[in-house]
Amino acid sequence: QVQLVESGGGLVQPGGSLRLSCAASGSIFSFYVMAWYRQAPGKQRELVAVIGNVDYTNYADSVKGRFTISRDIAKNTVYLQMNSLKPEDTGVYYCKISSPQNPAGYWGQGTQVTVSS
Repeated sequence: QVQLVESGGGLVQPGGSLRLSCAASGSIFSFYVMAWYRQAPGKQRELVAVIGNVDYTNYADSVKGRFTISRDIAKNTVYLQMNSLKPEDTGVYYCKISSPQNPAGYWGQGTQVTVSS
């Protein structure tokens, strides 16, 4: 079993920054793709950023140049640094861990990010 615990969400003004963390525990040795998704009210969940083997990264066009995904392998933790936040970045942010052998993977419980003045 794998557990993911997100933290770091909150209320921030437009133009501000937040850093989300996702700590993984349990039987995670076979999983190496970690990603952040978000879901805004009334919208489908969307991929925000992903980090894979050999630190491959990819981002949604809407966050390129503003968000950075990274991870600390020793701590089994993935981060999402979010800068220049916009109101449209508001939503619940979810962490996911998966692998090509197990694409369904596991999800965290989500953390709320609200960008508002």
